[in-house]
Amino acid sequence: MKTQEIINYNRIAEAIGYITHNFKAQPNLDEVAEKIHVSPFHFQRMFTDWAGVSPKKFLEYISIEHAKGILKNKQATLFDAAFETGLSGTGRLHDLFINIEGMTPGEYKNGGENLSINYSYAESPFGNILVASTAKGICYMAFADDEKEALHDLQKHFPNAQLRQMVDMIQQNALYIFTHDWSKLNKIKLHLKGTDFQLKVWETLLKIPMGRLSTYGTIAKQINIAGASRAVGTAIGSNPVAFLIPCHRVIQSTGIVGGYHWGSTRKTAMIGWEAAKAS
Repeated sequence: MKTQEIINYNRIAEAIGYITHNFKAQPNLDEVAEKIHVSPFHFQRMFTDWAGVSPKKFLEYISIEHAKGILKNKQATLFDAAFETGLSGTGRLHDLFINIEGMTPGEYKNGGENLSINYSYAESPFGNILVASTAKGICYMAFADDEKEALHDLQKHFPNAQLRQMVDMIQQNALYIFTHDWSKLNKIKLHLKGTDFQLKVWETLLKIPMGRLSTYGTIAKQINIAGASRAVGTAIGSNPVAFLIPCHRVIQSTGIVGGYHWGSTRKTAMIGWEAAKAS
């Protein structure tokens, strides 16, 4: 690593530490840039290159994680969360949750309360899966090598939702992807919650044809955020709907298959199976 790269890395590490320890003061760009002795313009570009997100967005992530921790306390109010996070008020907290979590702070606090979810287990060419749906569409799908563990993960994703083990038509239509010609299927409905950035990434994944592959860098360019491969990778890793949202079709630019939430061996098998289907 070149000397200048080491200097830049140390500066970014210092900036991250400063933001992390002082997020309650909501430091602005100029303040953090001054702390590491660079111009605000240079700091903005350097931080985004290294961290994959802007300094402002990083501060928002730190802030909202703290607020989420407070809201897990049933006695805490939205005002408590805003005040303890250093935000100007509950309106700012609301905007932050909408932009990052895709839901209001009240909805987060309720953890999916009043949301009714059906779930069932099914077999696929790549192992047992758990598929879950609301009245609006598929909200969750995961490989279930251990059914109890898979159900536990679903419960963590929707902690206060009403879960019912039941097969419905939304699930059955989605599972046809393993046995029918994808191009002739009725449009599968998805019911997802996520940030604007996550939803953009997942939407882009849906456009990768079966039997074709893409890279993290290509996905970043397609959503007009070139250089944000790390952030794209994080969004892909948080994909709540396995296979239907084809995160397995994204590999490293070097051609290496790379990691996968449900195992790189399974990812390789899925890529090969789709390639055979497509040909």
